[in-house]
Amino acid sequence: MNFDFDLFVIGGGSGGVRAARLAAAEAGARVGLAEEDRMGGTCVIRGCVPKKLMVFASEYRAAMAEARDYGWQVDIGRFDWPAFRDRLHAELSRLEGLYRANLLKAGVEIFDQRATLVDPHTVRLADGETRTARHILVATGGRPFVPETAPGAELGITSNDVFHLDALPRRLLIVGGGYIACEFACIFNGLGTEVTQFYRGAQILRGFDGEARGHIAEEMRAQGVDLHVGADVDRLERVAEGIRVHATDGREDVFDQVLFATGRVPNTSGLGLEEAGVKLGRRGEVVVDAYSQTSVPSIFAVGDVTNRVNLTPVAIREAVAFVETVFKGNPIPADHDLVPSAVFTQPEYGAVGLTEEEAAEREPIEVYCAAFRPMRTQFIDRPSRVLFKLIVSRETRRILGCHIVADGAGELIQLAGVAVKMGATKEDFDRTVAVHPTMAEEIVLMKTPVRVL
Repeated sequence: MNFDFDLFVIGGGSGGVRAARLAAAEAGARVGLAEEDRMGGTCVIRGCVPKKLMVFASEYRAAMAEARDYGWQVDIGRFDWPAFRDRLHAELSRLEGLYRANLLKAGVEIFDQRATLVDPHTVRLADGETRTARHILVATGGRPFVPETAPGAELGITSNDVFHLDALPRRLLIVGGGYIACEFACIFNGLGTEVTQFYRGAQILRGFDGEARGHIAEEMRAQGVDLHVGADVDRLERVAEGIRVHATDGREDVFDQVLFATGRVPNTSGLGLEEAGVKLGRRGEVVVDAYSQTSVPSIFAVGDVTNRVNLTPVAIREAVAFVETVFKGNPIPADHDLVPSAVFTQPEYGAVGLTEEEAAEREPIEVYCAAFRPMRTQFIDRPSRVLFKLIVSRETRRILGCHIVADGAGELIQLAGVAVKMGATKEDFDRTVAVHPTMAEEIVLMKTPVRVL
């Protein structure tokens, strides 16, 4: 069959763009890509990038307060949300332009419209035109999930809406306990908003290390976040003062905005996947094998739409492996083992490998842990503490997990991740000379396990 393209990509996020660009530029493939929204996807337009810039902005208030305690004459003024928001959108437009320019430079044909599947080799564009391709890659990412059980839930916003607010809310309720909810709780708290957070579970950040979760919850409360676990929204109603929220635990209050950060789901609705024979999982994710191939041999999927490891760098790695496998004759499975990650709460949380709970279920372990006040904040008598934790196999001595809760933990875990991925042992860490005076030196100074399980 004479196809229009060798590869057609549905979705212009990090994974889809990387696959399209590499297939065209390095493998000489004829590539088309359709994106119904802005190029760059969740990470660049609605996630990692704008959120991290908001993290930076939110940290200055505490930094100025610390500077004053260190002797600087600093006046903490009002945060100018419109000025920040406009500059933020200008930066996102710049990045979007780079994504688009790199695709065009590689020879990718861009379709600025929605595309859906017709059959294993055909896509239909929103304008009614169809295109055929030898291979189709689905890289449509995920979307926010809002539970429909609470009457009035439509009055709330999601993380997609945060970057477009006309004004900074004076009082904000965040519903959810995952990393997105906790990050935005810390961000808005830092910007001066009065933040309340509801999470229906027993502790925030489900799936992460239990000790680290508890540490972060304590720090968030100490910094002013009104965090309530075991609580959820019962109903919402519009009143003159804002949005009245009735909680499941009986409390009742009025907020300017309610942000639902209750998780994300794969963005597969209405794409024609099942009609084309593609198998979907329980949460609507595209089911793929180790090489990102679906149940239809000509259709592949990468990124959050597969609900494997939902991180931008992982989507990019999956895209690279896909191009190597399909277009370069070099089969490479996607590697999801020992992926470092960071949660940009305040303080940050960096993790790689197993949690203590996961490791203890698999084999006998030793746990090394230190929580202390770092020099910078101890000097000005601030109560905040950092946490360093290593989980070690008693049999092999390998580091099974590393967890850091501290300012800059995202930067630190990247370096620790290299050592853990290489198979470093506790003794390798012990042989490493400490860098003094730093808080990070603690990671090579912990000599006695706090728990042997």
